[in-house]
Amino acid sequence: MSLDVSPKLLAEAEHGTLREADFVDTVRTSLPYAYDLVAGLAAELHDGTAEFTDNQTPPPSEKERGQLLRALASDAIRGSLERHFGVALAFQNCHRVAAFRPTARDGETYARFTSLRSQVLNQSPEFRDC
Repeated sequence: MSLDVSPKLLAEAEHGTLREADFVDTVRTSLPYAYDLVAGLAAELHDGTAEFTDNQTPPPSEKERGQLLRALASDAIRGSLERHFGVALAFQNCHRVAAFRPTARDGETYARFTSLRSQVLNQSPEFRDC
C-alpha cells in the first residue's frame, strides 16, 4: 500500500471534502523519504538561481526507493507535491528526481532533461532491476 490513510481522511474523501493539505500531510507521513527528497530539491531550487536541482544519489535501501517510485508514479501524489512545493518534477531512472520552476516545462532545459536521449544516457546496468 502506498499511503497510510487515516479514517478521518478516508471519510473526507468519501464525502468529497478532501483538502489537498491533508492529502499532502498523508504523503509526508506515509512516504517520508520521497517527501523529504522533493522538499529538499524544492528548497534548493527556490534558494538559488539554477534552472533546476536534482538528486543523483541512490536511496539508502529498497524501502526508500519504493517510496520514491510510488510517489512519482501516482499522478495525484506527484501533482500534489508539485503544487505544495511550487515546482515541476521530472524523473529519470530509479532515483534521479529533478525540480524545475513550473514555467520551465516549456523550456529547453526541461525538454532536454525529459527527452528520450537523456533517458537512454542515464541508464546503466545497476538500474535494470530498480
